[in-house]
Amino acid sequence: MSFFVTSKVWNCDHGYDETMAAFDKSLQKLGLDYLDLYLIHWPSDHYIETWQAMEELQKAGKVKSIGVSNFKEHHLEDLMAHTDVKPVIDQVETHPYFQQKELVKYLHDHDIAHEAWSPMGRGSDGIFEDTVLKAIAAKHHKTVAQVILRWHIQRKTVVIPKSIHQARLKENIDIFDFELTNEDMQKIAELDTGKRIYRDPDDKEFLEKTANTPLPD
Repeated sequence: MSFFVTSKVWNCDHGYDETMAAFDKSLQKLGLDYLDLYLIHWPSDHYIETWQAMEELQKAGKVKSIGVSNFKEHHLEDLMAHTDVKPVIDQVETHPYFQQKELVKYLHDHDIAHEAWSPMGRGSDGIFEDTVLKAIAAKHHKTVAQVILRWHIQRKTVVIPKSIHQARLKENIDIFDFELTNEDMQKIAELDTGKRIYRDPDDKEFLEKTANTPLPD
């Protein structure tokens, strides 16, 4: 069995020296010699210096790939204008109710992989009872969750759904024996509300607060 290990730089660890120290701490905790992927968690202040440290870590062979999370187009433009290595991936909130169409196009146009976090939204938002998604699921003899995951795949999105239940793990991977039609994709596209469930990456109050709040060990 092989593992792909990813970790992130939290907001209070931004800056060149701080990132180097945070990386060493993470590696020590994991008991590893390198990481497969290292991400900037949010575009908090000093993410340029953080990225420069990550470039050095990649050059040293301590991490294979580097990327970002929760970066909008303007953050990516700023980052790429001041550094040498382009992010391989941007991990952002994406689900049928918040599709990030412009950002997804930007990522595809710049050959940056798009990874969805919260790929099925939040259970309390009613997404699993959505009449459009339920009708599409019934047509394909699949569950709503499988339809959502298939939608992500057909949008060329990296999607890693979380579950600790064996039955759901099996259900989540059983999405490669059907394909959503253009009509299905269009109906799902129309579900986009443009509203986030979670924080906006431009929420300065959140970024400043978390930049002064270390994560618990």
